[in-house]
Amino acid sequence: MRLFLLTLLCSALSAAAAQRPNILFCFADDMGRYASIYRQIEGQGTLNDIIQTPNLDRIAREGVLFKNAHVTAPSCTPCRSSVLSGQYFWRTGRAAILQGAKWDMNIPSYPLLLKESGYHLGKMYKVWSPGSPGDAPYGQQAHAYEKAGRRVNDFSEHVTRMVAEGKSVQAGKQELYDEVAANFDAFLADRKADQPFCFWYGPTNVHRKWVKGSGEALWKLNPDDLKGKLPTFLPDVPEVREDLASYLGEIMAFDACVGVLLKKLETIGELDNTLVLVSGDHGAPGFPHGKCNLYDFGTHVSLLARGAGTKPGRVVDDFVNLMDLAPTFLEVGGIKPPDVMTGRSLLPLLRSEKSGQVDPERTWVVTGRERHVESARAGFLPYPQRALRTSDYLFIVNFKPERMPMGDPAQLDADVTTLTENTHTSFADMDSSPTKAWLIAERDHPQWQQHFDWAFGKRPREELYHISQDPHEVKNLANDPRYTTIQDQLRERLMAELKRTQDPRLDHDGAFFETTPMAGPLPDDVAKPNRGKKTGGKQKQ
Repeated sequence: MRLFLLTLLCSALSAAAAQRPNILFCFADDMGRYASIYRQIEGQGTLNDIIQTPNLDRIAREGVLFKNAHVTAPSCTPCRSSVLSGQYFWRTGRAAILQGAKWDMNIPSYPLLLKESGYHLGKMYKVWSPGSPGDAPYGQQAHAYEKAGRRVNDFSEHVTRMVAEGKSVQAGKQELYDEVAANFDAFLADRKADQPFCFWYGPTNVHRKWVKGSGEALWKLNPDDLKGKLPTFLPDVPEVREDLASYLGEIMAFDACVGVLLKKLETIGELDNTLVLVSGDHGAPGFPHGKCNLYDFGTHVSLLARGAGTKPGRVVDDFVNLMDLAPTFLEVGGIKPPDVMTGRSLLPLLRSEKSGQVDPERTWVVTGRERHVESARAGFLPYPQRALRTSDYLFIVNFKPERMPMGDPAQLDADVTTLTENTHTSFADMDSSPTKAWLIAERDHPQWQQHFDWAFGKRPREELYHISQDPHEVKNLANDPRYTTIQDQLRERLMAELKRTQDPRLDHDGAFFETTPMAGPLPDDVAKPNRGKKTGGKQKQ
């Protein structure tokens, strides 16, 4: 009798585990808010005009598209710290910065909590880096499935090389798709019967650097088709359009790899019982207003979800923050999120029947940044910012306006090749790129001086932008008396949220972030940045 009851209990537990949804999180480095589905719902006239992302579009059509998703920090490691912990980045100690980051194992992370509850945990490529220990909040490398290859992280480089060796473009792409499929197959093969899984697909190919001109060569994206569609702060010139086309090509490569994963889940009959969620860790690298900036081009990201009870065919206007993902994943897995998490589960939004504004309280988000990469001549000091974004306004506080937002100018007169290849040559908080090199070279030309200042110039203590009148956020209204009342209200709301969540930036003039190890020379207990040419096996910043 006892054996019968034990068998019955085990069977019941197995059935309960089988009913818990799987979780597939596809998180692209530096992806921004780009997918052809956004063009379909918002119309023509943006960078999305030339991109084609059939797999991301499918996820949105069969699930939910979020129009107003933002990261908490437009910098890789602090953003990922926020995603994994379900908290604002400034609550994660040394994980709140990029260079010098260290993970505190006392901070609960959703993957390890899911593992403890019985989920099969796995990842492919980048989760949490640079930082020490690498991928600590995901169990370090214990859950990596990458033996079939990592070449997809340098997608355009490898396909371009294979084409030069005589292969067709499609054959070169397929070789990389096959690696992704083989890695995912290995992960699924390790799963126990009826065990739900949690998998993180984190390629770095959208992060620089990619092959110049690869957008057109590999994806038939004509840079000239972007003419007249660039945001105001980007020079509408051939060099920049080509750079953007190559960037968008890497997003199309990401989309194709997501399609590989979706096809596998369909084949094994588990797609509908899997919460598939797609996003990116911040905006475009190596462009003004993008990565490392609190403007929309830096913090506004794609967010698409389907499956596991998600009601399909909806577009949601609610403002959501990527720290909301951790409590979402935990609730999907039947786990109560820890009280320390400041994010709020998206499950009510995913399973609602409504479109538009679903939760009347989700009308704003708060973002921020501290230290990204180090800059020796600037004294290794961070550029601290916090911002409040509503449907109508973006309000930014620059706590140290005397500092340079993108870091030390350093070698402004370096040759174009150096400026294109070496991020640390000048303004190190903007990745090296053809766009960056072009702007620096043209900085004294009267037509482009304003663009140079938008990218690299000092900023006032406060910035205020009226989104409907100024969607590209270049006309600062902070000193306009017509907006004084609005500015005061936004400042009050922002500071209240920072105080509520115990942001150290408000204490003692930000002493926590202004002293070693949060500022100053890199500590000995973290990996130093890779300054050489990247390869598929080396981390990107």
